[in-house]
Amino acid sequence: MNDTPGWTSPGSAPSDDQNGSGVPRPSAPADANGSAPQWSKDQPPAGQWSPPTGQTPPPAPSRGPGWGAPPPNAHWGRPPAAKPGVIPLRPLAMGEILDGAVKTLRSYWRTVLAITVTVAVISQIADILAQRYLVPEAPAAGPDATPAEALQSSLDAAQSSLVGLAPALLVTLMASLVSAALLTVVISRAILGKPVSLGSAWQEARPRLLQLVGLTLLLAALSAAIVMVGLLPGLLIGGSAGVALAILGGFGALAAAVWLMIRFSLASPALMLERQGVIPSLKRSAKLVQGTWWRIFGITLLTQLLIFVFAMIVAIPFTIIGIAIDGDGFSGLLSGTSTTFGWPFLIVTGIGGVITSAITYPISAGVTVLLYVDQRIRREALDLELARAAGLPGYGPAPGTQTVGG
Repeated sequence: MNDTPGWTSPGSAPSDDQNGSGVPRPSAPADANGSAPQWSKDQPPAGQWSPPTGQTPPPAPSRGPGWGAPPPNAHWGRPPAAKPGVIPLRPLAMGEILDGAVKTLRSYWRTVLAITVTVAVISQIADILAQRYLVPEAPAAGPDATPAEALQSSLDAAQSSLVGLAPALLVTLMASLVSAALLTVVISRAILGKPVSLGSAWQEARPRLLQLVGLTLLLAALSAAIVMVGLLPGLLIGGSAGVALAILGGFGALAAAVWLMIRFSLASPALMLERQGVIPSLKRSAKLVQGTWWRIFGITLLTQLLIFVFAMIVAIPFTIIGIAIDGDGFSGLLSGTSTTFGWPFLIVTGIGGVITSAITYPISAGVTVLLYVDQRIRREALDLELARAAGLPGYGPAPGTQTVGG
């Protein structure tokens, strides 16, 4: 057996060498006279070749053909997304949505706090006046009252309180809608990294306010109708069976109302930023939420829980201070004769309410708007339009609009 022609391993003997000397020998005469060449007895040992002095052999390839290490950029991933404003222009994680809402409050705090503090002060003044002059004092149940009479007395007191607070609730609703409209414009500019003043936000939001009021009232009416349909069979039947049916129907109606509110939760930013009507905005929200209901529900629920915890952290100290300042209300609370507090308690707790609302309004509105933007980025590649609107190089000319909706 002979080696392959044209390939010889240095320092190794051919396979037909029988003398075991380890020195390669010619297999045929080397010249025309038939005489074999004179091989020297001093031959290098087999397999002892070494590179020239000062050089090292190339390393073995670790990936693919060729010598050397892989290219230095082989481990790089996608380039970072453009970030002209408070969020990166790509699909957002839950933490990035919450962080974007907080960054909007920090970066545009003058405009944001001018909106939220004004709205919170108006709402708290209306609430204080309603509690002081419109809400009747809760009647105390007699010591001989039966449990049914005590329950009926509590229901009557709650009904009277709701009737007395109705004007304050209406004022708070309108103020909250104005705040949501203005904050939507501010957040849409914050995504692009563009400055915005209170005046420009008002000019942008004012034409959409009536439609936003109509949208909010329509959603409230739908929720009330669903709850009423769930409770009505139990109320009609009456008795213990009716109570059980009303409880079961109430839970079912509550679940249906929550499902409906999440499905239409993006209608408000769609109305403001895409300049659509009430019904097209509801359809737009349903389309964007489709397939991601649980994700939007989870982010919304977590946001509301965080807001509730923050509100409790602020409200509890102000409530304690208000009770301590209002001596008459505190003594009545201890004796059990009255739970009505005076002006000191209402003013102190109202200050706490202003602080809470001024911080939580922009967070709640920011999460809603950023959820809307995130869904459009995932479904419609809105990030490209946002990059053009922000004037980033390489994305084409910026459109004339200054808001997300175009």
